[in-house]
Order: sequence, then C-alpha cells, then structure tokens
Amino acid sequence: MPFPFEVPFEQLQEELDTYVDSVFACLRSEFLTLPKGPGFVEYPVFERGYEELKKGTVNFRNITPAAVLDVISRVPVAFVVLRAVLGFTPPEWAYVTGQRAGVEVTQGAVRSLDRKIRMQPLTPLGTLSQVTDQRLRALVNTACELLKEGVPKVPKDVLHRMDKADTRNGLASIRPMADLGVPYAMVLYERFLGRPFAGHRDSVSELVGDVVETAIEGVLTRSGVSFRKTKRAERVSGFDQAPDFIVPDEFSPQVVIEAKVTEDDGTARDKVTRVQHLRALSLMDVKPGEPPRFEVIACIAGRGFKVRREDMKKLLLATQGKVFTLENLNHLIQWTRLREFQTRTQEPTS
Repeated sequence: MPFPFEVPFEQLQEELDTYVDSVFACLRSEFLTLPKGPGFVEYPVFERGYEELKKGTVNFRNITPAAVLDVISRVPVAFVVLRAVLGFTPPEWAYVTGQRAGVEVTQGAVRSLDRKIRMQPLTPLGTLSQVTDQRLRALVNTACELLKEGVPKVPKDVLHRMDKADTRNGLASIRPMADLGVPYAMVLYERFLGRPFAGHRDSVSELVGDVVETAIEGVLTRSGVSFRKTKRAERVSGFDQAPDFIVPDEFSPQVVIEAKVTEDDGTARDKVTRVQHLRALSLMDVKPGEPPRFEVIACIAGRGFKVRREDMKKLLLATQGKVFTLENLNHLIQWTRLREFQTRTQEPTS
C-alpha cells in the first residue's frame, strides 16, 4: 500500500479511508519504555537515602526538622525520599509549604532544588544561599508537621492525600511500615491510585517529545536543508503560534513542519487542529489557482493518533497527504517541497 504522500491529492480524497489505514499501520506506541534522562535516581541510590533517613530519625521515631535536615545535608537524596513519603510533586510540596509556613517557595525554586539533588544525590549539599536555605528549612518543617499529623477529618466523599498506608495515622503508621514492610495488596492499591512511574513520565515528557523532532533534524541536516527550529512558546512573525520547523526561515517560509508524539488522543486532536490552522494560514490572501504560501507537513508518532479516524482524515486533508511517521521519515525530502532546498544527496532507504 502506498503512503498518502506518494499519491495525487485527488486520489487521496477518493480513497481517504485507505490512506488512514496506511498511516495507522506505521504508527507505533513506545509507552512501555521511557528515557531515563539526566537526574534519574537509580534504586540503590534511592535506597541509600532511605536508609540514611531511617537511621537519622531513629527508625522514624524522631522525625524532627533538625534530624531530617542533618541527613539531607549529608545525603541529599534523602530529600527525594522525604518527598516520596509525602507523595507530593515538587510544586505541590512548595504550595503546601507556602500555605502552612508562610514562606514563599516558587515552583521554579523547588524544581531547581529537586533537580540539583537528583543530579548529585550523594554529594553533600555544602553551603546554600540564604534564600535556598530558608526555603529548604520551610519545606522540611512542613513535611515533618504533615507526617506527624496524619489524616485530618474530611467528608466521607473526599480522599485526603495523606490517606496512605504509611501516613494515615501519622508517625504511628510510618514506624511499623519501616519495621515490617507494606502488604503487597496495599502497594498495588496505592499504585492503582497513583499510576506507576507517573512522576518520572512527567519529568521526561520533553525528552519523549524530542524523539520526532530529533529525527526530523537529522533528515534535514543530512540533506543540507536550511531550516529554523523554533523554541517552545517562541513568538515568530507571521505566525500566531510558531510551527516546530520553518524552511528555510521565518522571513520567507516555504515549508512548515509540525511534529508530535503522543499516547493521548486529546493531545493528538489538538495537534490536528493546529495543523488545520496552519493550512488556513498558508491560503490566506492566495488567489484562486495559485499555490499556497507554504507547504504544511505533519510528522507524528504514538498511539494517540490512532484513536480517532476522523481526526486522521482531517490531518491528511490539511497536509494534502504530507503525513509522515518515524517509520517512513526517510522519505520526507523526496516527497515534499523540501527537495527544492536539498544541497546534499541522500538516497532514501526502504
């Protein structure tokens, strides 16, 4: 079966469902694997932080700010362990701290601190700036208070975030968990509520998305095509939202490329809408019979694009069939206007 970019647009329109199937056959999901990325904490390192925190607090019987801060200063990964006990993301921890301690800890500040620790999890913190030291103390003070308090009274139809096996009754819950472990059924239940690897998946979302963009860069560079890769949320003249790639540049756009990898159909639909808007923009002020101001190309990956057939039809029509996946990206130059900007020959592979 030919790819949609290999046939005339009229044929694509007549056999649209066939070419939807052609694209679907090339889409693969990579949700079973995740890049580790910089700052990934391996289990032995995490366990070291846990054991140091356990020892420094006398088996969680002395969870005081002073004791916890002492451990974190010596073995910083204990900070990550403490956050895991709370079950919070860095911004959530910062928000609760601001409410309870009256110390402003911005999302950017707590993320930077968390990342710094994950990058060098076993290197002592050393001397911190006055502001960072104040924020760290406020975060730890808040954590100790929450862990001592356990779950307050809440309505029956509400689930409190501290209502976990190890924090439900404050320190009375943590101690036996540290001594005896956790029943497997409870581990599975809390995993069911929290999604496995959710925090890590969120932290490397940009790396996952870079898979397609990196592949496009490789094809363009090897073919000697001049291009402008835009940055996230960058403002580019002539576009209310900048495309991911502009060839040769934004001052004379001839080809624009939108790239996306997603496992979610809602995100895929948003990208389809974006491509449709670019198509409309390419036809703005164009007289009947004249070609568009620029060609619109979509390069996609992930199972999110396989969920809604109607959305794929819209994508094919908006790009006039110029939809590429990681499996056929090697044909990108040959079957688009990009070949007009090619300065180095590169034979397409099958």
